[in-house]
This record gives sequence, C-alpha cells and structure tokens, in this order.
Amino acid sequence: MSSNAAFISGCAGFELTDEEVAFFRDARPWGFILFKRNIQDRRQVSALTAQLRDVVGRPDAPVLIDQEGGRVQRMGPPEWPAYPSGRAFGQLAERDSAAGLRAAWLGARLIAADLAEVGIDVDCLPVLDVPVEGAHDVIGNRAYGREPTIVSALGRAAAEGLMAGGVLPVAKHIPGHGRAGVDSHLSLPVVDAPRADLEATDFPPFAALAGLPLGMTAHVVYTAIDPDRPGTLSPVVIEEIIRGRIGFNGCLMTDDISMQALAGSLRERSRAALDAGVDLVLHCSGRLEEMRMVAGACRPLDGAAALRAQAALDARRRPEPIDLAAARAELADLMAAAVV
Repeated sequence: MSSNAAFISGCAGFELTDEEVAFFRDARPWGFILFKRNIQDRRQVSALTAQLRDVVGRPDAPVLIDQEGGRVQRMGPPEWPAYPSGRAFGQLAERDSAAGLRAAWLGARLIAADLAEVGIDVDCLPVLDVPVEGAHDVIGNRAYGREPTIVSALGRAAAEGLMAGGVLPVAKHIPGHGRAGVDSHLSLPVVDAPRADLEATDFPPFAALAGLPLGMTAHVVYTAIDPDRPGTLSPVVIEEIIRGRIGFNGCLMTDDISMQALAGSLRERSRAALDAGVDLVLHCSGRLEEMRMVAGACRPLDGAAALRAQAALDARRRPEPIDLAAARAELADLMAAAVV
C-alpha cells in the first residue's frame, strides 16, 4: 500500500542540511512537523515546505504545525497575526453561543489561510481536553472551557474552519489530558479518576468529533483503564477506549514521542506505540541522532494504518473563497465585544 515509514519528523532549522536530505530520502517519513526554530518568514517557510516534499518525492506529503492561538502559536507577530486562545473563544461562547462559535470558526479559518499560503496543510487543533480544578496548566487556557458541550461545539467550529481553509485538523489529546496534574513534557501524569468520571467529562468531546481525519494521543496513565501504561503505549486505551468507546476511526498519531512522560529509549517507545495500535509516531526535536532511532523502530506504513493515513490525506480539500480582510475585521469585532 505504501513505502512510507510510520512516523512524522521534525527538522533542525530554516532549511534542510545535507545530512537531513540524505536521511529523509532514505527513511521516507509519512509527514513532517514545523516549530518556531523552523519559522522565519513567508518566503523561507514556503521554501522549506517545498523542500521537505521534494526530498521524499511526494507533493502531497503532509506538513504539520501546532498553531492553536494564545500561547501555542509557532508562527506569530510580526510576520503573522496573533490569535486568541481557546479559552477566549469559550468565554465568548458562554456569553453568546452564536458569537463564540462564529469567532472560533473565523479564527481557525484565518489560521488556515496563513498556513496554506506557506504550504502547511495540517494543524494540531482543536484541543478537546476538558481541564478540571487543580490540574496542571499545561492545558490551561488552551482548552475552550470546562464543560464538555462547549468544548465539543467550539472544537467542531475550529475543525470546520480549518477544513474550509484546506487544512486538516488534529483532535488532541485523545482520550483527554485535562486532568493531568503534571506537564507531560517533563514527567508522566497519572490520573486516578474513576472511569465513570472520564466517560462523563473527558471522553465526550472526542466522541462528538470522532469523525475527524487525524487524532493525537495523550501521554497520560488512566489507572481505571490501564494502570501500567500511558495511553500512547496502551493497547487497552487505544483499542477499548479510543477506537471502541470514543469511536475514533481516523489516523492516530502519538504526541511527541520524545517527551519525558515516556520511559525507555526512543526506539522502545516508538515500537511500543505502534504495537499498541497507534498508526504514526510523532517525533519533534529535529535532532538527527534521535530521528535515526525513531526511523529504525518504525515499520512501513501498511494495512489498516495506511488506509487511515490515506483517508486523512484524501479529506483535504481546496480552500473555500473568503474575504480575508473582512474576516479579520469581524473576528476582531467579536473578540472586542467579548472583553467589554
């Protein structure tokens, strides 16, 4: 079905080094992800995305980014606009549901325009986590709110805004990162909530958007489901909860496999994630020695995983027409009204 390897890779800088070119030609990752270290200006990002696709010989190779707005925005001022946080849309929606939904759609549609202009076609948005009192701020105001219905509605609006702009959304972090008491970038969160609480609060936004083409796992242990393994590495979480209870049938990637929540070597983590049922391993650091370890552990993308990955790419569509200046003015007016 495919000769691409089952991983998504970062790169080190503004353009590929000769070593990276040789590595990517040989390893053939399914896609790529960019960070602030890769972002300079429109011309440079456009050249980099073209170079990434050229080096693997696939004009349709996906290029991802985390462009949420708020404090997670890899492309920002002065070259690109700043966008509101998810919570800002949630606060507006709590006062005026229609205005909040419209603003969330507009924000995502405008982000999509920024991304599509420079060749980025996947945005790791919407954040569908539902924070609880006392949780770590790693999610915080990235979330739309603490009510699953609001998170679901605004997440759908954002996903539809991205799709209308020709950019694929990624539902994250399945099955829920909102209860984590520590930052999974630094250590392993362990959530002791009963399964009934998870089903009532954490799972519903993901179930509501189970039809999205791409999803990202959470590096979180849910003791009521699998006390021994974080979700990313747990066949029980992936098969019973993500695929079963939540009903997500899209292409499932890990959160960054190099985060300190996970134990073992990158090779061991990558193999464990794929063996657990994840389709794609996401590796973000851009360090070539790490990329080689991940690539060495990732088998070719085939079978059901390849079908899901291709279905995600097939879900991309041409951007719908939009008056960008009018849309930016409308979003500014809506958000100004939210803080009066």
